[in-house]
Amino acid sequence: MQIKRIIETPLKIKKMDLLRFGRDFKPDEEVILRDYLAIERTRLANERTLLSYIRSSLYLILGGIAFLQLEGFENIKYLGLLSLILSVVFLVIGIYRFLLLKKSLKKVFFLDEKRRKQNQDNEA
Repeated sequence: MQIKRIIETPLKIKKMDLLRFGRDFKPDEEVILRDYLAIERTRLANERTLLSYIRSSLYLILGGIAFLQLEGFENIKYLGLLSLILSVVFLVIGIYRFLLLKKSLKKVFFLDEKRRKQNQDNEA
């Protein structure tokens, strides 16, 4: 039934869907130790990814400054300006993706905490 609906709907790509993660994930059952460890690995990978975005942004800044400092190559100054602009874009995208995934992970964690609290209240 779901496959039929996917085939019938036209292919639409929204702007924000390009940066989307699995935010619609909701645990069916109680989150166990294995799931907590997977969430922790994902959180650490998210931090590493942010650091790589920052590193790339810094390299672009250094390259842009180097291109702007070259004398005698007036045409390359545009490449330096482009490099500086791209470094800001990389940094903004990296921070946005980091915050988006961090929010998603918090949502999964708090859904499990709510479910545990409700189960404890029902048992009492």
